[in-house]
Amino acid sequence: MPPFTDITEEIDNAPAGPQIAALFDFDGTIIAGYSVFSFLREQVRRGDLAPSEILATVEAIARFGLGSVDFAELMSLSAQSMKGLKEDDYLDVAQTIFERDLAKKIYPETRALIEAHMRKGHTVAIISSATPYQVEPCARYLGINHVACSAIEVKNGIFTGELGGPLCFGVGKVDAALDLAKAKGVELENSYFYSDSTDDIELLEYVGHPRPLNPSQKLKDIAATRGWPTRVFHSRSSSTTMGLTRNIATKVSLVSSVIAGLPIWALTGSKQEARNFSMSLFADVASAVAGLKLDITGEKNLWAARPAVFIFNHQSDIDVMIISKLLRRNFTGVGKAEIKKMPFIGVAMEMAGVVLIDRSNSKSAIASLEPLIERVKQDKISVVIAPEGTRTHSKKPKPFKKGAFHIAMQAGVPIVPIVIHNAMDVSPKGDTLYYPGTVEVEILAPIDTSRWTVEGLDKQVAKIEGLYKKALDKSTKVGA
Repeated sequence: MPPFTDITEEIDNAPAGPQIAALFDFDGTIIAGYSVFSFLREQVRRGDLAPSEILATVEAIARFGLGSVDFAELMSLSAQSMKGLKEDDYLDVAQTIFERDLAKKIYPETRALIEAHMRKGHTVAIISSATPYQVEPCARYLGINHVACSAIEVKNGIFTGELGGPLCFGVGKVDAALDLAKAKGVELENSYFYSDSTDDIELLEYVGHPRPLNPSQKLKDIAATRGWPTRVFHSRSSSTTMGLTRNIATKVSLVSSVIAGLPIWALTGSKQEARNFSMSLFADVASAVAGLKLDITGEKNLWAARPAVFIFNHQSDIDVMIISKLLRRNFTGVGKAEIKKMPFIGVAMEMAGVVLIDRSNSKSAIASLEPLIERVKQDKISVVIAPEGTRTHSKKPKPFKKGAFHIAMQAGVPIVPIVIHNAMDVSPKGDTLYYPGTVEVEILAPIDTSRWTVEGLDKQVAKIEGLYKKALDKSTKVGA
């Protein structure tokens, strides 16, 4: 069963259409914690704040939490701290902070809710008291087109140190929702608002379907008296110690699984049988330790045509575990040369038959891949490659490199696309933790390459990129 169906059931059974809005708060609702601290740390790191400004900001945040400072005062202090900075530079910093700190804090359950609303064709928006610099990178990542935030004034590309208009806070959020309703024909009496805080009580009371998510105790008490359904997500509040333990244990399991295969090699004389044993053992042990489960569609396509070149969209370092769990035996992989530098892991990967290539040197990379073609032909070994070459931060894959397709053409074997939908829920890019969860995987039908030509390769690659786009987009399309 796909993940989070219990959470999305209400929306899956709700009426469809853009007249219904799904409005989301940001901090504490879409992401765990508060984005302001990531921005504050970056400003300190860059030297944009004097020590006195750091102390004043931290004190203001603390006093706001205690209710002794109003939000306008807090935002004014934030705007003053940005005075004189170039907005373009800050936009770049904001994107970096999102990719480094905030992307991994997105609640996968909230993303599932967002995608459920999108499937229904609802008008999805983020209405947040934070600044656009905190919110908009995440909105782009989630495919949300409508964002209302608190603005910071910019003149001639420079922050003035002043606020840029009315704050999107309290009644200001109601005003933002009314503006959206007027512009898009939304019926707020039939719409949803998700928030974690009593600061949003005005908008929670205004919409037809208030839905507290990860509510504060005060909001939880209010919700109980008014009959509002609440949910609390724990997927991004796991113990750091436990998450690190999972991460370390899964990597150790690779080394121990390779070592466990050595007696097989000694007894049978077959290095490939030893590798098959090791990879199968690693897949089962590591998945159990990490709490990884797979929901597989098209599983028969894993065995319909072997040997083959299996390709996959690369979202997470847990993809290695996923691929091992799927393919099980008689396959080898391609990885980056940097893996060689990892203690024990690099040696274990090479012993497992993984070919490590220098992506910065195209000639060297091509030469490293050539022996794989003979292995595919003579030993009937399949090859698995991530054609993007590196992990991406979203469901939209990066442009595919052609190495995997050249191997398939020259070896005369089909391409089998493996579509990984949500590996970032279990192991977000930039995070060192593993979170137990279910990853949806779709195995597409084998693609015959026998009539491919070098001249027509770009066209074939574009077609396969299109298959990935279609498969990954369907989770947010109406009627999917």
